[in-house]
This record gives sequence, C-alpha cells and structure tokens, in this order.
Amino acid sequence: MSKYAGEEVLVVKREMLEEIGMFEGMRREGADDAVAELLAEDVHFFMDRAEAEEDPSHKQLIPYCIFKCGDRVLHYTRGKAGGENRLHAKISIGVGGHINPVDMGEGRKGAAAYFSAVQREIDEELEIGCDYGMRIIGLLNDESNSVGQVHLGVVHLVELESEEVASREDALTDLSWATVEELNGELHERLETWSAFCAKALADGV
Repeated sequence: MSKYAGEEVLVVKREMLEEIGMFEGMRREGADDAVAELLAEDVHFFMDRAEAEEDPSHKQLIPYCIFKCGDRVLHYTRGKAGGENRLHAKISIGVGGHINPVDMGEGRKGAAAYFSAVQREIDEELEIGCDYGMRIIGLLNDESNSVGQVHLGVVHLVELESEEVASREDALTDLSWATVEELNGELHERLETWSAFCAKALADGV
C-alpha cells in the first residue's frame, strides 16, 4: 500500500504555470500576481497524492515559509519522519507542506483555503513564542529532479521579533540559526535545492 494512501493534495495543471511563465529557480518579479492566478478557484483542484507524485503534468502547490530574525535564518535537518524520503538528511530553511481538503473547512475556497493551510502548517510544525509578520516573496520551480518536477513552491518570508522558536515535529531536527552569508557559504552544499534558491535570493535582498 502506498504511504500516501487516501491523501489528496492541491494541484494545478503544468500548463497553468506555462501560461504564467515557466522559469527555473526562484522567481520574485510579479510573484503576488502569479500566486493570485494560481489560487483562483477555477484553476486548482485536489488529486490523489500517490498519483500526483508520479505525474509531472501537474504541480502540487507547496507553501514554503522562511523564518528570519534580524540577519539570521532558521534552518533544520530533514529527519526520517518527514513525508518525502528524497529530501531526507538535507538542510532546509523552508517550513511547509501540502494543502489538503481539511483546509477547505468552514466554506473556505481559493486563497482563503490556501492561507488557512499555511497557518496550519506553521502551527503544526513550530512553536513560536513571539509576534511575526508574513509576506509572499516568490515562487520556486526546479525541473532538475523528480521532487521538483511535481511541486511548485510559494515562498513566504516570516519576519520574527525574536528567535523564540522550537520544533513540534520529529521531521524537523537540529533546529538552528545561521546568517544569510553562512547559508550561502559553509552550509550551501548541504542545502536542499529549494533552500539554495531561497538563500541566494535572501543574499540579493528581498
């Protein structure tokens, strides 16, 4: 039996991304408008995850939240408890996950359901003991590997007032902080692909 048995995830057709403009890496220009188009109620839908993981004609929408306090960025090592074995033991600066039908509760649709999912992922994975603000800073796409070919990331920058953050999940191990310079230097080789794209964008200024 598939480890994804019964799970449904939110997807868009690849052709939707092609209409917006195919890209590789992190796209910052026009990200808000692109996300608005992707979150329109008539362009996304739920699909069996086991099928979606093997179908590059669809892209699973994934919120990817980066937590920053001053000049330091939260990072962690992906543990075995994580749902994606292909990323195990990589360092990540992104917290997030798939959007499921549960996020459509209370009549939520489109953008409302998406942003409910973002908050759910944050609350499930991290314990945050301070105030924070959040904004979308880009989209992520990576066609170079089997993970990237079936996912499309929406990058959220979460700016924290302090470093009072703890992990709630076994999948997020070795929670720590590093400067943007360290992420692009000594830690770069260990970063998962999406995190490497984001670290470069942070260095360029967002």
